[in-house]
Amino acid sequence: MAHPGFFQRQASARRNTSFLVLLFLTAVVLITLAVCVVGYLVTRSETSGQPFHYWLLSSHGLITASAVVILICMGSLIRWVDLAGGGSRVAKMVGARPIDPDTRDSHERKLRNIVEEMAIASGVSVPELYIMDNETGINAFVAGYTPGSAVMVVTHGAITQLTRDELQGVIGHEFSHIFNGDMRLNVRLIALLAGILMIGQIGGFLLRSSFYSGGRTTARNRDSRAQMALGLLGVALFVIGYVGVFFGRLIQAAVSRQRETLADASSVQFTRNPDGIGGALFKIGLRSSYLDTTGHANDMNHMCFGEAARMKFSSLLASHPPIEQRINAIQPGLMARLKSRLRDTESGARLRTASGGNRPSAASSFASDTADLYTTASDRRRTSPAGSAIAAPVLEMASAQTLSERVGTISPEGEDFAIKLLQRLPSTFRGLLYTRAGAIQLCYALLTSDLTQKQQAECLKLLPNHSLFSAQPDLLAKLIPALQNIGEAVRFPALELAMPALRKLDPDERAELIKNVRKLVGADNRVTLFELALTSFLSRHLGADAERATPVRYRSYKSVMPALQRLLSLLARAGSGDEQGAESLYHEAIAGFASNGNTDQPILAKVTMRQLQEALKALNGLSPLLKPAVIDACGHCITYDGVIETREYELMRLVADQMDCPMPPMVV
Repeated sequence: MAHPGFFQRQASARRNTSFLVLLFLTAVVLITLAVCVVGYLVTRSETSGQPFHYWLLSSHGLITASAVVILICMGSLIRWVDLAGGGSRVAKMVGARPIDPDTRDSHERKLRNIVEEMAIASGVSVPELYIMDNETGINAFVAGYTPGSAVMVVTHGAITQLTRDELQGVIGHEFSHIFNGDMRLNVRLIALLAGILMIGQIGGFLLRSSFYSGGRTTARNRDSRAQMALGLLGVALFVIGYVGVFFGRLIQAAVSRQRETLADASSVQFTRNPDGIGGALFKIGLRSSYLDTTGHANDMNHMCFGEAARMKFSSLLASHPPIEQRINAIQPGLMARLKSRLRDTESGARLRTASGGNRPSAASSFASDTADLYTTASDRRRTSPAGSAIAAPVLEMASAQTLSERVGTISPEGEDFAIKLLQRLPSTFRGLLYTRAGAIQLCYALLTSDLTQKQQAECLKLLPNHSLFSAQPDLLAKLIPALQNIGEAVRFPALELAMPALRKLDPDERAELIKNVRKLVGADNRVTLFELALTSFLSRHLGADAERATPVRYRSYKSVMPALQRLLSLLARAGSGDEQGAESLYHEAIAGFASNGNTDQPILAKVTMRQLQEALKALNGLSPLLKPAVIDACGHCITYDGVIETREYELMRLVADQMDCPMPPMVV
């Protein structure tokens, strides 16, 4: 079985969301019927012993059923609204604190360096980082609704007990969840389970109330019978509610286990080092991954790298496969090799505990099908001297037909590029990207670094006089020289590094930044491809709808043909030097989408910035399985002459970003 690609995993995540809603509705129906049975038994004498199905359609039954459905839906809705704040709200819910980007803690800096390397190598914005200071277990999770708004939470035990390779394996696992669309599903699952839990919580409240009242009961109390009935009703609702939770956990485990196995496989693909994630899993077996300081461990179980909560029937309700099964699925024999390494330092009992007491299972299909990726030893980690040059992003001609296969992946070349780039960045420049003021000035510097000093001064006069948004010469003097020295290859990665700081702007400040950037873009009455890419990037990730997932609107190319016509017309002209070649290239690119010949969609003489943005917005509404053909058609255009110029690369990055397709650096 071939390892599924980015677009297949995205489609699977959307199907799982629909399946999850169906299971939730089923659980609501079953819980409602169970409560109605209790109500029927309690009120049977009042209704002359009529059969249950008649009682269910009576006023008693309809009121009971409606009340249960309303309570469950209210519980889910309240939690759904509470989690609308995205990943940062989830992080605060479990008591995590944001990591200072300029932290001096060596463990936190190690984590940030790994995350930044992987973000640049994969072409996504750097996630906001949080740490759970009081958790000694080894665990991590990501939360959010879109890759651009992801938040990564890591326990203190993970950053202090894992080596760099092991921590990189964990981070690769979490990046897989970002790429696969799992984050949105995970947050929705928390909300749905909260509704199912509501009945059990009400039952527990009634049970406690009856016992509390019973403690004050005297012989003269005339309501003892009512209190007993209240207690029995509380017990019944408590049992029914937690039976619902039991099946909710089953749903949680069924949805999570397969995705955890897939994320383990993706981590090995990203890092080319099975020993990394394997060692992290082995240490979880030796120590633990439980979250002991938060009351939301059960809610978060399906989101975490390892089991977050202790529970009975773990073989049935666990959200993750057994440790030994996960390790042997990564690479056959890896578990035995890890045990052998620690045989001199750990007792036999602890080594047996690390495997969870489970018999070794056969390697899963992804291990055998992609074994060539997993046999790479950890010494294949690529490093480069700090002074080495950074090549401009470029793509080999042979890879043009498989450009869509690069989406949502990390290649050794991309990781090399990220490591070299981060080593070349001056510490002052990198530090400024972590501050709000520095990130804002970076946007201005990206638009003015190619201008003369006189032109820069004239352009920056257009900005308003504001303490935060006006041009700050002292900061620009530190940013512009670095951009000029390193070259155009640093522009998008620097922007990705600055995104955590930019996301800290409130909605009005984000709108003001986008407005100012557009002023600078329009200063010379022309728009370059990079300027278009920058404004579109900021609008996509900082706009009002930045944290909302784009729903599927189109399941065929027919409805988006005008958008394809605009996009491929622009790319064909960018990829060919003459009119005849551009027209020929355009017809080649659009041939796979037009059902009745190319003549219905002629090449356009001009495509405005607004038309291109509207086209990309429409194309982002395509079903995930329809997007690869669009990416490959664009790749065909930019590799037509065998050379990818900077403007072509920037246009490709723009297309991929606006279609929510993480595009790694195009490096040889």
